[in-house]
Amino acid sequence: MRILYQLLVVLFMVLQGAAGQPFTHSPFDPCVMQNGRCFPGICRRPYYWIGTCRNGYSCCGKGWSS
Repeated sequence: MRILYQLLVVLFMVLQGAAGQPFTHSPFDPCVMQNGRCFPGICRRPYYWIGTCRNGYSCCGKGWSS
């Protein structure tokens, strides 16, 4: 019986920590909506600058391929 109480305490701590974590990411991310990726600094080839990400990084997209 004593181990049951310890397991309940561990389960409670895990669920309490998970309560503050969001299950989904923000549905609207402008960089991802433009098929871009966030990079620190400047965009390098084959990427070009298309905007700024929420964290201040550069939003870079790939050029059109023929």
